[in-house]
Amino acid sequence: MFRGVNPLNLDSKGRMSMPTRYRERLRAMCDGHLVMTVDRDHCLLLYPLPEWEEIERKLVRLPALNKQARRLQRLLIGHATDLEMDGQGRILVPPALREFAGLQKQIMLIGQGNKFEIWDEVTWNAKRAEWLEEGDDEGGLCAELESLSF
Repeated sequence: MFRGVNPLNLDSKGRMSMPTRYRERLRAMCDGHLVMTVDRDHCLLLYPLPEWEEIERKLVRLPALNKQARRLQRLLIGHATDLEMDGQGRILVPPALREFAGLQKQIMLIGQGNKFEIWDEVTWNAKRAEWLEEGDDEGGLCAELESLSF
């Protein structure tokens, strides 16, 4: 499980260095083979290859005539890019994906269990403040969330 908020910098070539605490786990899970794609919130998603393959299988099985399913397939599968962590634990973020997420030099790597989100630091800080301000004004919690206890 990947968790935590990690401030990182992109180097001049657009590479990010995975925090040391994740590197060995990623090498063991997927030999450093990762998949990066876009998210509807204009951040990037980074999956270890086996996790991505499971998501991709589910996406491919969605009904082709469902408009929302097709949009999701086009976004996630269409932008999916195979990446490999180098010997120093760096990952090259492709220019098109950097542009999509508005990534500048300072970024945030957010652990999300089976994957990571990658945000521009300024955007992350603004969104986090917005989410905290919103609270649960959006009609309460869905049934799955009601069963969680914190």
